Amino acid sequence: MYAAISNAKGSPVILTATELAAIRKQAEAEYPAECCGVVLERDAGPAERRLYPCRNIQNTLHAKDPERFPREARSAYYMAHEDLIEISRQEMRGWGIRVIYHSHVDAGAYFSETDRRNALVDDQPAYPAAIYVVVAVQAGQAGEARAFRWEPAHRDFVEVPLAVD
Repeated sequence: MYAAISNAKGSPVILTATELAAIRKQAEAEYPAECCGVVLERDAGPAERRLYPCRNIQNTLHAKDPERFPREARSAYYMAHEDLIEISRQEMRGWGIRVIYHSHVDAGAYFSETDRRNALVDDQPAYPAAIYVVVAVQAGQAGEARAFRWEPAHRDFVEVPLAVD
């Protein structure tokens, strides 16, 4: 589990204002494709955080195998293999995945059934401590951002307040 930093109201911070601004900027830059990435955190000593934007290779996968990957990057994301390897390296160095984020293109900031399915392995969350953040991008402009976490009692992802500091 991560050592949570809190905002002035005492709520656990999911994203810093700088991180949310960078995610919004990435979402606008990558429009009309979904953007994706993670926020890594290490709590050895003073807590440290890193935003790690990833490359969405969904279009490449779709072009190579449209039957297996029927959706394009406008409606799905798949983090580049090199990015996943680097994230794994960081985990071996003591960094944990605090936030997994992506955008929805010309749609709302909701946790879709596809998002849910992709976050689970054998009906268990791949990253149970991670918060999932979805940013809506309408006509190239980043809008609403919402946060979701795994709730074991409900065996589902539930919305939580997106605490920013």
